[in-house]
Amino acid sequence: MRVNVYGSELSAAVAAAALSSVGHQVVWCPHPDFPWHSLESAEWLIREPGLKEQIDTGCRSGLLTIADTPAHGEVDIHWLALAPDQRDAAEAYVADVPAAQSTPLVVINNSTFPVGHTERFEALLGHAGQVAVALPDMLEEGRAWETFTRPSRWLLGSEDTQATHQVRELLRAFNRRQDVFQLMPRRAAELTKLAIIGMLATRISYMNELAGLADSLDVDVEHVRLGMGADSRIGFEYLYPGCGFGGPSFSRDLMRLADVQHASGRESLLLEHVLDINEQKKETLFRKFWNHFHGQLFERRVAIWGAAFKPGTTRIDQAPVLTLLDALLAQGVNVNVHDPEALPALRALYGDHPRVTFCDDDFYAACDGADALMLVTEWKCYWNPNWRQLSERMATPLILDGRNIFDPDYVAARGLIYRGIGRRADPTGA
Repeated sequence: MRVNVYGSELSAAVAAAALSSVGHQVVWCPHPDFPWHSLESAEWLIREPGLKEQIDTGCRSGLLTIADTPAHGEVDIHWLALAPDQRDAAEAYVADVPAAQSTPLVVINNSTFPVGHTERFEALLGHAGQVAVALPDMLEEGRAWETFTRPSRWLLGSEDTQATHQVRELLRAFNRRQDVFQLMPRRAAELTKLAIIGMLATRISYMNELAGLADSLDVDVEHVRLGMGADSRIGFEYLYPGCGFGGPSFSRDLMRLADVQHASGRESLLLEHVLDINEQKKETLFRKFWNHFHGQLFERRVAIWGAAFKPGTTRIDQAPVLTLLDALLAQGVNVNVHDPEALPALRALYGDHPRVTFCDDDFYAACDGADALMLVTEWKCYWNPNWRQLSERMATPLILDGRNIFDPDYVAARGLIYRGIGRRADPTGA
């Protein structure tokens, strides 16, 4: 098929590369705010596993063309993957389609716009046979290529039989099972995407609330998590307490859901509470540090392992490390930070701060003279450290585990002080 992809989001880059990789003729036009000459050097695109290589392969094959301006003409599919604040650009793009198109086509809305916006696109088309469908972005950053080319499901919002067949054919190479597509009305698909994000955030925040309660009751929250997850009605997914979530898509989608509820006149006290809990949890490691040293923090030194909002990405958008750093620096704490991928993004914000030191290569070096080690992002390289080396390098062997990846009793048995999120070493050694 002839496909035009419009947008500079991760979903646009993946769609352009993946669709061209299976034989579709693709023209990808990034949004003018983020043209290709700036995108191609973006850390998030370079570090996304396999993506840049797939884009280069598509360009070399001639099946992928990257354009500076929208290439309207006779095509089969227009794929829109834009940021939530680029609705005007999306509408202007769709409004220009009918003048250049005399044959049937499908506009795929892969953007997270307000519920009902896919119908708005179809109204702008205004021609029989020119249909807009909703195909919400379900990519997972850090494994975007895999989630596009081997999807567990697609939410397809379509009320037009021919358009549904067209989308199925477009993605047939990646979807050999019919049940991969969950077909529903357009508005339902748009709302379902937001509802999924809201539910996942609620589970995380609920576990974080329970972790706080477990701390106050001297209960190890790991027992509670295992007991809850073993219940078949609940399961284990997204049932891990931590020091807060972040990320560009997750956070924006939550705010979009809040906006949808506000616009409908149905304010959600639950969603507001979820968001409040998350912001509070981003400070939880700081509070544990404060309590351990009774507020005497000036000129102390902290090592932070992990800055990205999750492993496998370079991004720090709304990441807990930002809130944590601001709190520490406000108290005159010196901070050594290590992250395998996200330090360039962090340098852009804190590179000139005299109290922040970036440790590019050796994450143990970040712990030299530290009064505490704060584990913020659970990169695999941090899971099994040399505890003896940490104890020797640190001024105070205090481990503040923001992701509960370490075994509290094992750490304590090696002479270090462990504090997790609702977890601590058994004082009896049992």
